[in-house]
Amino acid sequence: MRLTLKIWRQPSTSESGGIVTYQVDDVSEDMSFLEMLDVLNEELISKGEEPVAFDSDCREGICGMCGLMINGQAHGPEVTTTCQLHMRSFSDGDEIVIEPWRADPFPVIKDLVVDRRAFDRIIASGGYISVNTGAAPDAHAVPVPKDKADRAFDAATCIGCGACVAACPNGSASLFLGAKITHLGELPQGQAERDRRVVHMVGQHDAEGFGGCTNIGECAAACPKEIPLDVISRLNWDLHAALRHGH
Repeated sequence: MRLTLKIWRQPSTSESGGIVTYQVDDVSEDMSFLEMLDVLNEELISKGEEPVAFDSDCREGICGMCGLMINGQAHGPEVTTTCQLHMRSFSDGDEIVIEPWRADPFPVIKDLVVDRRAFDRIIASGGYISVNTGAAPDAHAVPVPKDKADRAFDAATCIGCGACVAACPNGSASLFLGAKITHLGELPQGQAERDRRVVHMVGQHDAEGFGGCTNIGECAAACPKEIPLDVISRLNWDLHAALRHGH
């Protein structure tokens, strides 16, 4: 395939950026999207030009590093991570616009790389269990109902890629936040800090500048791990309960 790529190039956070057009030839439909960008970068380097900066790590759909807006869609036209998106989803002669996540709490570091440490600060504010549980118990020592275990596991699949924020017209991280709250809130080990956790994490979410949730649902539609929208209901329920308890 021969493709036209329109890529956002920005030298640094403090400098302005813009779209630059590139042509790539002989793109195999079996390539992943990131492998296609690798081919482009090899060509740029061979010409003595600056390669396009983009994030990647595992390239197995696990780490959540590879967030890109592709033709206006978070991670592209398929419900998957960018690294698991293959070029068979495109056609010969296509024009593809590639941009970084667009959200104030995710400032552009360079080109397609954004600073997502706001998520780390939300987790650090309460997304953990710190109670002293002693030595590791046997797997069956703490009974967890099957429905709650399944619910916690489903929420725990969130990889923190930020697609929910990029897709949301409000720039809200409520799906990410709801997944973390639900994951720990469904487990018996998470009950001791449940109220404090949700109050602190919601407070940090708002302090980072993420927008409010208006239940549009774009976040769940874009989520590569298919986190359900109702984790936001659990988030709101926990927050209201914590406020009633005086937190």
